[in-house]
This record gives sequence, structure tokens and C-alpha cells, in this order.
Amino acid sequence: MIGNLEVAYCDGVEEVFPAIADPARRRLVEALAERNDQTLFELCVRLLGSGHSMSRQAVAKHLGVLKAAGLVSTTVQGRTTLHHLDPTALGGVRDWVERIAPPAEEGQQ
Repeated sequence: MIGNLEVAYCDGVEEVFPAIADPARRRLVEALAERNDQTLFELCVRLLGSGHSMSRQAVAKHLGVLKAAGLVSTTVQGRTTLHHLDPTALGGVRDWVERIAPPAEEGQQ
């Protein structure tokens, strides 16, 4: 059935693509990649310092989407919640990209 082909991907690729499609969420992923285990306040300040102002509520909402996709986990230490980047969720995306666009062989570009 070529017209209605449903493709199933492994490793949560369906959740990861929409999560990283938004530029604000990609900025959060990059901020956590630069310095992991940050509080919501630290992430807001880091974004503001890099010229990307975003409200605390917007950052919290985007972190929720990233968490649902498996890209971010949280640890509670007393009254503080730390956000941690978990790049293993990107493994399925990396595998998919390598399948459709294998690396160029030496001498090819």
C-alpha cells in the first residue's frame, strides 16, 4: 500500500523531531549542552545573557516538551529542581540521518 505507508521509527524519533523543531527549544538544549544541571532561573538568565529573552513560563513550557521527548530529565534537591540534558534521545535521530545521508567517503564532498 504505497499511498498510505506508515513508517515506524525506533528510539522515540517521533517525539524528538517536534521537540527540537522549535528554535527556542533548540536554544535550551544548547544551553544545557554548554552547562548541564541548571535551574529554571539559571536557564532564563543564560538565555537573557545570550540575547534571547524568554519568560520564565515560556522556558518552563519548553522544558516540559523537551522532558516529554526524553531530552531533558529533572532532579529535585530540596526546593531546587535541576534540569539535565539527556542526549541519548538524539541517538535515534542520528541513526536515521546516517541511514538517509551516509557520510561522504574520502575525496567526496
